[in-house]
Amino acid sequence: MKIVLSKDIKDIDAQTVEEQGITSYELMHRAANALTGEILKQHSGGRFHIFAGPGNNGGDAILTGLNLCNAGHDVTIYLFNTTGRLSDNCQKARDEAAATTGLNFIEVTKTFETPHIDDGDTIIDGLFGTGINKPLSKGFAAMAVFINNCHARTISIDIPSGLMCEDNSFNNMQSIIKADLTLAIQFPKLAMMFQEFGQYTGEVRTIDIGLSAKAIAGCQSPYCTIERAMVAPLIKKRKRQTHKGDYGHALLVAGSYGMCGAAVLAARGCLRSGIGLLKVQVPASCVEILQTTVPEAVVCPDYHEHIFTSANCDITEPDAIGIGPGLRQDPLTAEGLRDILTRAHVPMVIDADALNMMADGKQLMRNIPAGSILTPHLGEFDRLTGKSKDPYTRLAKAIETASNFGVYIILKSSFTSVITPQGEVFINTIGNPGMATGGSGDVLTGILTALIAQGYTGRDAALLGTYVHSLAGDMAAAKAGQISMTAGDIAGCLPQAWMSLAGDGDNAG
Repeated sequence: MKIVLSKDIKDIDAQTVEEQGITSYELMHRAANALTGEILKQHSGGRFHIFAGPGNNGGDAILTGLNLCNAGHDVTIYLFNTTGRLSDNCQKARDEAAATTGLNFIEVTKTFETPHIDDGDTIIDGLFGTGINKPLSKGFAAMAVFINNCHARTISIDIPSGLMCEDNSFNNMQSIIKADLTLAIQFPKLAMMFQEFGQYTGEVRTIDIGLSAKAIAGCQSPYCTIERAMVAPLIKKRKRQTHKGDYGHALLVAGSYGMCGAAVLAARGCLRSGIGLLKVQVPASCVEILQTTVPEAVVCPDYHEHIFTSANCDITEPDAIGIGPGLRQDPLTAEGLRDILTRAHVPMVIDADALNMMADGKQLMRNIPAGSILTPHLGEFDRLTGKSKDPYTRLAKAIETASNFGVYIILKSSFTSVITPQGEVFINTIGNPGMATGGSGDVLTGILTALIAQGYTGRDAALLGTYVHSLAGDMAAAKAGQISMTAGDIAGCLPQAWMSLAGDGDNAG
């Protein structure tokens, strides 16, 4: 699904009106009807308090309130018309509301007495929508604080008032309404995809109101969500007459004393993702653990007992190298990383402490082979490029870094982003909080290394690997629960995830 930029939304609305032969006010009624249906699905009682601003978002809120009133609910609408200037459609909605009997409609022009709102009531936030381009101030900032201090359930229409669709680097984050549920009209907004803004958006549901598909497709946005239909066709079919050499040779460099489990998890992710031959280099102290837990892998012991120091196998043989899970940071390990980056000429998957050591030696970035994949979480990326004051700035840095070094970046968070060297940003929306557990990223490193070794492009490997990792995570949560699931459960559910995505064996040959 494309994530449309705020600057294009009015044009999409206008093109929809023209194509479908309707008025913009009829389109507003359509949005209100869809919003009402979604609100009533989860309503469990109590009064509705509708806070409407002077623009079209306020018009949506007013018409939604009218629908709720007509459905027999106790509704109060507060329209804030402090300047005497309403948008045309908000004015029409205001006139409809004022003429409706049985509706408690209050138009605020000067002063506002805050109402009593019970805990069991529902607040519907329609103060400001996607057109806002500056922080809320004065009375509206005070309204945000008032609503946030209420204990009633809050539902925001399209986007929480005060939150800008993309760049909030200059926003006053104290003056943004904190919704329990955001009903995004037609498509999510980029700001909803940032982990840091989850406290404002709450749960996000997208409401389809039939906007022009042609207009949406014509928008030039680098952002979209990763969809099952996008990644399933990427899976390569296996031919009947093949052998292990046809499915890639991968090398994982992972583990250290006390962190051999990271190497095990990465190896399991790799082996469960179709690799033909896997070698794993670990410190000597980890060899027995690896050979016991992952017998399918060839284990190469490091010369050092406890850490990785240098490649102890031929690094010209593998089709892809994954490095980082559980390595620990050490000067000898940093030298070993430098050696591999200098001598290896195949795509690499770089994770965890390998990234942290690059942060300490920025010159190492120049040696990353083109087409490689970097998999930092937010903290690792900040160490690599410098701390960002907000998520939009961090994403811009990731786009720049991917372009400058010709690499793919998987920026891990609750909504993981896949960034290509061409500036595309694909955002993953599946997965669950149970995946926020140690070792989850190690499994992903193994998956990605297997895909690269099998000949998938960096782009396809990043998209497919990110999606199947989260799909396995959702399957693990269904079996073990989000609280109890482990990274091992994610690796254990990879067969089911691959079969599901491939069509239950359709790609088996």
